[in-house]
Amino acid sequence: MRASDDKPVKVALELPASLHRDLVDYAERLSRETGRLVSDPLKLIVPMLERFIATDRGISRIRRSSSEAAPSKS
Repeated sequence: MRASDDKPVKVALELPASLHRDLVDYAERLSRETGRLVSDPLKLIVPMLERFIATDRGISRIRRSSSEAAPSKS
């Protein structure tokens, strides 16, 4: 499903308690390492997902094969 515009989409999800604890721990460690406070660990989810999708080899392969198969518009 593709949005026809760039308006943000609000999503509600339930995290397992262990994953939430890991995310809070990660935010605390990141704050110590960078010296910048991460006030809301949930705000890390979007950049983490963006990074995952940008670096996932399987997604890259699918995107390449889709763009190669699509007819060019000229």
